[in-house]
Amino acid sequence: LATQIEKNLLLPKKLNMKILGIGNAIVDVLCKVDDNFLKKHSLTKSTMKLIDEDEFKSLLSSITIEETVSGGSVANSIVGLSQLNNHVSFIGKVNNDDLGQKYEDGLKKENVSYLYSKKDELIPTGSCLILITPDSERTMCTFLGTAGKINEKDINPEAVKESDITLLEGYLWDEGDPKKAFDKAIINSNKTAMSLSDLFCVERHKSHFLELVKNKLDIIFANEQEILTLIDAKSFEDVISFSKNLKKNIIITRGSKGAIAIYQNEVFECSAKKDLKIIDLTGAGDLFAAGYLHGIINNKTIGECLAKGTELSSRIIQK
Repeated sequence: LATQIEKNLLLPKKLNMKILGIGNAIVDVLCKVDDNFLKKHSLTKSTMKLIDEDEFKSLLSSITIEETVSGGSVANSIVGLSQLNNHVSFIGKVNNDDLGQKYEDGLKKENVSYLYSKKDELIPTGSCLILITPDSERTMCTFLGTAGKINEKDINPEAVKESDITLLEGYLWDEGDPKKAFDKAIINSNKTAMSLSDLFCVERHKSHFLELVKNKLDIIFANEQEILTLIDAKSFEDVISFSKNLKKNIIITRGSKGAIAIYQNEVFECSAKKDLKIIDLTGAGDLFAAGYLHGIINNKTIGECLAKGTELSSRIIQK
């Protein structure tokens, strides 16, 4: 049986038990490179860098594409939830171009309700070069394209209100129109979850992310590096204290140390799976969030939520 603390996280029975994701609609372009390629182009391994269209085309011209798939952090999580037979939907801005159509087709193939109508835009659909080095780490170069131009008109408040949880990503947040889209989503949400996404995002929007975490979000996903940086923590014990004081649901992935969830004054832990044949770490955090949220909307305990997140992330990194 769930503890009383865990029961407080469960959703009212009257809602439809589904999740609406709002994120960057990005077509992922997966490529294998060596460490010298990263050095040559001044790229920092395991981080995400925003690039313009010219730089995107320049990088693309010097590498071989392994695979092209519909992506974006929240979209990955939503697809994971759909594959677990949850009723889910997604809002993300694309252009009415070839990549935009491929993106929509990719989501529909995964039984995700795509709640955005493509329009002819001046800016093409966003793309992300995922550069995979021999150690399985992924370094991302993202041309946001029209995805980064999301605005409040793109957010259907009724769709948000009809969802149990609205899932957002730190990658999407930016000053101006994206912030207005965020605010509209949060105001209309029953529960709001968000991933801090990347150390780059945390450093770039630190004060804004801290405000979101403290005052506007119900469920927060972060890795250890991101949360340490967000609160200027000297140790992980500082993170525990900070999270307990917030009295929210904060979930932190710690790589080989496993994952923890902090809610009220309780800390729940889950060990990492052993002896994995890691091929590519792309999507590990996204699928962890999918597993955890699957647990929440299916009335599982926090321990079970952590276990499901760990199971999904362990499976994706071996592919």
